[in-house]
Amino acid sequence: MRNYSTAIYTTAEIRGIEQLVATLPNPPALMEKAGLAAAEEARDRLLIHGRIRVLVLAGPGNNGGDAFAAARHLQGWWFKVTLVFTGERSTLSSDARHMLDAWVASGGKIYTEIPENEKWDAVIDGLFGIGLDRHEGRELEGGYLALVNAVNRMNLPVLAIDIPSGLGSDSGLVRGAAIRAVVTVTFIGLKPGLVTHQGPEYCGEICLHDLDLNTLSLKEPGSWMIDQILAQKLLPPPRLASSHKGTYGSIGIIGGSPGMMGAALLAGAAALKLGAGRVYLGLIAGNALGVDTAQPELMLRPVHEMFKLDQLSCLVVGPGLGMQADACFWLSSALESTLPLVLDADALNLIATHSRIATLLRERKGPSILTPHPAEAARLLNTDTPTIQNDRMAAAANLAKSFNCRTVLKGSGSICAVSGGKRYINTSGNPGLSSAGTGDVLSGIIGALLAQGLSSDNALLLAVYLHGAAADMLLKQQGGPVGMTASEIPHAARYLLNQWIHDS
Repeated sequence: MRNYSTAIYTTAEIRGIEQLVATLPNPPALMEKAGLAAAEEARDRLLIHGRIRVLVLAGPGNNGGDAFAAARHLQGWWFKVTLVFTGERSTLSSDARHMLDAWVASGGKIYTEIPENEKWDAVIDGLFGIGLDRHEGRELEGGYLALVNAVNRMNLPVLAIDIPSGLGSDSGLVRGAAIRAVVTVTFIGLKPGLVTHQGPEYCGEICLHDLDLNTLSLKEPGSWMIDQILAQKLLPPPRLASSHKGTYGSIGIIGGSPGMMGAALLAGAAALKLGAGRVYLGLIAGNALGVDTAQPELMLRPVHEMFKLDQLSCLVVGPGLGMQADACFWLSSALESTLPLVLDADALNLIATHSRIATLLRERKGPSILTPHPAEAARLLNTDTPTIQNDRMAAAANLAKSFNCRTVLKGSGSICAVSGGKRYINTSGNPGLSSAGTGDVLSGIIGALLAQGLSSDNALLLAVYLHGAAADMLLKQQGGPVGMTASEIPHAARYLLNQWIHDS
């Protein structure tokens, strides 16, 4: 992704900006600017090395107007353009109708179906953009579904205008089928669906064109990206020569029920490697280890001793916690403390199961961070996983509001909801994180940053990005995501954190 703002705008916010711009004296010709930008990107990225034949799909809304403008510019540059229009001139907006008329006036021809027995070098998708919901409801069907599938079967490079047709602009959910683009040229601001859920699988490289608008001055967004630029603003300071282990805090981790001690050990190792001064593990299993020979720096204790330690900076509760009565007791004890808390795994399932524990969470005075995957989020919000995934942005916000906490809804394009109602979508990470224990590692990283004095908001945002960036580094080193393990993540994350602090 290149040359983009870190602000993210929902469809409603984009529509609001467009309406505001339309009321300005001498409003800019946004559709003409968008069409020109799309044509330039297609010319410079897809129509190269002698490729001159392009199929342009123009839909029934303003996205179709952008496509008409792009087709006209490409034809003016002597490319061979075939344009398929799926709507009716009479139902177009005045701007889109003007673009259609300009295409015809330039000598352009309009087809209503993809011509048979012709070949192209590239495709421009201007079917729906962010207007899909308004025109086709929740799912593509009929002729539009067949059209999208036909384009995908062509196996040609596709440039999508604003967002690939069939992809939810706010949700990143594929509505029956979606265009698979190699480049998506999006306008005014980034949309959530480009960067969360299924969006990254369909958008290819994302190029933002603000159409010469000062978007931030027109509307303050409620959502932002987490990228390396932001992450490097959140770093802990360089370490002083006079520092000692007490300078960097102490973290307590509660979990490790029988058969699940590995989860607590992973979280502990991550906390240690990401800079916590001391790491205590309160293990629930009666026959728990006294020492971890692979990581002897971890201090393993019976769980009841954790609440006798007065030097703790924060608690992580959940890795390998289990669902038994003793797990409920120790989670409740943690919730009754005023320490910053990171809650993961079975801690989340216990909160979803026991209303009394949920009430303790909502009423606690200290800061809390929840780290659910979609199924855990569904249990917490008393719904199902598809409902969560259908609107991940809303789900993250609802979790934060419902439980008086910060939260990260994990998955492709993890969404963090922090104080003040702001949401952040993470840009790092890859499918290598789809393995057991990576969530425990994330919890340990968050705890380590809390122990070093970062605020709950900053610790969450930095940890989520760093966790994904570590996986991205391993992806490059290992040639792919297959077989990436949770225990590898802290080593890569430690390297990156040191590098970023040194370079900042």
